[in-house]
Amino acid sequence: MVEQVRDYIGGQWVEAPDAEWLNVVNPASADVIGKVLLTPREVVAQAVESGHQAFQEWRYVPVGERIQPLFKLKFLLDEHINDLARTITNECGKTFAESVGELRRGIENVEVACGAPALMQGYNNEDVARGIDEHLFRQPLGVVTAITPFNFPAMIPLWFLPYAVATGNSFILKPSERVPMTSHKLFELIEQAGFPPGVIQLVNGGKDTVDALLDHPQVKAVSFVGSTPVARYVYSRASANGKRAQCQGGAKNPVIILPDADMEMTTRIMADSAFGCAGQRCLAASVAITVGDARHTFTESIADAAIQRRVGYGLDEGVQMGPVITDASKARIESLIAQGQQEGADVLVDGRNKTVPRYERGYWVYPTILNNVNPQSAIAHTEIFGPVLSLMHAASIEEAIKLVNDRAYGNMACIFTSDGAAARRFRNEANAGNIGINIGVAAPMAFFPFSGWNESFFGDLHAQAHHGIEFYTQTKVVVERWPREWNRQF
Repeated sequence: MVEQVRDYIGGQWVEAPDAEWLNVVNPASADVIGKVLLTPREVVAQAVESGHQAFQEWRYVPVGERIQPLFKLKFLLDEHINDLARTITNECGKTFAESVGELRRGIENVEVACGAPALMQGYNNEDVARGIDEHLFRQPLGVVTAITPFNFPAMIPLWFLPYAVATGNSFILKPSERVPMTSHKLFELIEQAGFPPGVIQLVNGGKDTVDALLDHPQVKAVSFVGSTPVARYVYSRASANGKRAQCQGGAKNPVIILPDADMEMTTRIMADSAFGCAGQRCLAASVAITVGDARHTFTESIADAAIQRRVGYGLDEGVQMGPVITDASKARIESLIAQGQQEGADVLVDGRNKTVPRYERGYWVYPTILNNVNPQSAIAHTEIFGPVLSLMHAASIEEAIKLVNDRAYGNMACIFTSDGAAARRFRNEANAGNIGINIGVAAPMAFFPFSGWNESFFGDLHAQAHHGIEFYTQTKVVVERWPREWNRQF
């Protein structure tokens, strides 16, 4: 039986009688596994109003009490992690191990947000002038929303949700319509965790649902993760409507490989970075820049790693990489590989036109390597968002760093080396917000903000940690005097 994914509004599972439904497809089999509601604007308005009413009470609940349901949610997520991971694999395509890893990173954010009693503390000064004291308090904003992508259907909502509610806001999630079933299971656990009705809500849908949230005057802040064009659109529309916005965009992440790198370790880590999650993550290594003698050794070893990577259905034993999310994504990735070839790159390992036994209808693109990519070509600057690694070659670290910085994005940059001075120089000069040294996926832990620069991020405060706390609160400064004459009356 095909599951119907509904909205969760005011503590109830609801659906709009005349609304449209969209198929949810398993990308490994192309089978329809669910149907998701496309929430109309009037139902979005009901959710916002429910959140606004809940906020009137929730904001005054002491922060030590607000985090108690988060503690319970953390244990529920741990208890149901395998069931959630299977759902992620079935609707998103990644391997079961990748799905479990995603959930672990999401749970870490719940744990960090439970520190809100300390994280959202203000500060004060006594006697800023004679007899006058000054205080700073952090107060919640109201109704806030997050619009999240398909590639991490559990982790990315948990970048935002725990911090928003711990600081006293009410929260509305709009997940990707491609992967709504994970959110549905997540909200079944949220329902058990004991949050008051309306504090956390779920609305499904596409662009019309997003626009309804961006335009509603009671929505005070918007968090978004997706492609750069959509991030720019969400940021522009949200800010034009007077809302706070933090919008994570796309990436084209470069990695420098120096001759003194441990090549066996580097190859293993780079293969996981470039081809893990089928390359569908904003911290995937997209461009490898070899320096000097590293050119031959790394090119040979990474090609061998790409050929040997086992592709298939993520719940099958031994599978290392799953499908891409849709047939349209498959066609786009394959067209970009062809474009790279037309622009002069050599297709060293070709992942096009492949299938997996028993899953021939799935959306398969195998690991692909484009060698000798021209740094000035279009493909060198285009986010492919698939299991494609481009190789460039430089004569020196100076030249390599110039190639790293010659791009519009700034999500991540990494270096592999045994030279501490080279690593320190790279760390200082690389124009990206997340830096890795002998790391292939420089994903910040939950107690650090997820930094992105340039066209990889629109806004000021990032997701996670103290940035999340600051984004979901506004500061109030109180300056007070208590004259002694007035005090004597009491």
